[in-house]
Amino acid sequence: MTIGAEWLSGAGLRPTRQRLALASLLVGDGQHRHVTAESLYDATRDAGEKVSLATVYNTLRSFSDAGLLREITVNGAKSYFDTNVSNHPHFFWEDTEELMDAPAEDLKIAALPDAPQGAEVSKVDVVIRLRRV
Repeated sequence: MTIGAEWLSGAGLRPTRQRLALASLLVGDGQHRHVTAESLYDATRDAGEKVSLATVYNTLRSFSDAGLLREITVNGAKSYFDTNVSNHPHFFWEDTEELMDAPAEDLKIAALPDAPQGAEVSKVDVVIRLRRV
């Protein structure tokens, strides 16, 4: 069984051809990565896979819903998907629109506001925007 197939079956997802192709690109080498739907679509085309952009979008959503990816939204419109689903901060380079992990051990959050009644905090996304000087 491939790493991608194990990754999918661990989340209870059926290993379709498209899912396996995308999983291989996402986790096949064991490295964490941050992708957008467009960048993953380009990678599938470069790998010779026939997958539509709509399928990439839908599959990333399915992977995220299954807990395999963490979605990070930047600028309220652009979503990045991270294969590292642990709680950790990110650096976002404004000039290249690249998202990368920031050292979690250096981040100190002293307190959060109380959630409104009937709600709980599910996660906190910290995106540190960087500009080259």
